[in-house]
Amino acid sequence: MVNKFAMYPDENPGNIPSEIIQLHLVRPVKVDLLEKVLARCPRIESITMSTSTKKRLAEDVEKLIRTKGITLKLEQNRGRAIEIGLDKMLQAIELRKDYRTLRDIEKVTGIPKSTIHYLVRYAKRNKIKKGKEIVYLK
Repeated sequence: MVNKFAMYPDENPGNIPSEIIQLHLVRPVKVDLLEKVLARCPRIESITMSTSTKKRLAEDVEKLIRTKGITLKLEQNRGRAIEIGLDKMLQAIELRKDYRTLRDIEKVTGIPKSTIHYLVRYAKRNKIKKGKEIVYLK
């Protein structure tokens, strides 16, 4: 079950899972698209977006969100989604915990050394890319 879905302005409403609870607007959307999405996904409780998306959002879209009783939250979800599979990511992190060198991990997993360093050291790992979809981790 998907709890959160990232939506783009050119998204086909049929591709959005009907059981989502939270919708994240990556860019501003038109009111007719949002109406179709809300009709398809009646369980949506909140819509999140960045501050720049909020600034560019049309007034009629905000009004629609308020009339449906959906909470609007500003959220900073910086950075690109990690495109490495979750299983490979966990494997690289576990190998690093076993004090393996970055070059050894690169040979075993096929993940570039700099990416492994980023994953282990700096990545917040709250969103990953699965195919063309962005999956949010809790």
